[in-house]
Amino acid sequence: MLSIFGVSSTGVNFYRSSLDAIAHNVANLNTVRARDELAVQRQVVVGSANESPAPGVVGAGGVVGSGVSFRVAHGSSTDGRLVYDPEHVLADETGYVRHPDIDLSQEMTDMIIAQRGYQANLAVVQRATEAYQAALRLGR
Repeated sequence: MLSIFGVSSTGVNFYRSSLDAIAHNVANLNTVRARDELAVQRQVVVGSANESPAPGVVGAGGVVGSGVSFRVAHGSSTDGRLVYDPEHVLADETGYVRHPDIDLSQEMTDMIIAQRGYQANLAVVQRATEAYQAALRLGR
């Protein structure tokens, strides 16, 4: 029964990392680069189910995070968006600068999902703690 804390903690860590990546994406939404530079890439935390937990490990199961990866949204370019802004300091001789191809509405949707997942995993930890405390009170 102690493994419930381990499983929930992997979920908490996964969603915390997701919220960090979303914060990075929103913070760099308006980052402008010169046309010959790469645009800021959208960060996405990729996780998968732990299908083969190590034997005897408390908390086996849960989410295995493979870290932060740079994933481009469907239909977008890894080069970002070229925007005509001849007055910008970084504009090239044709007047173009490079903006990241990050969609704020997608980031806000991902943030709500990550927040709910984080809250759900914390609620599991809280309920398990309450159950353990009730069991200890019965033993007295």
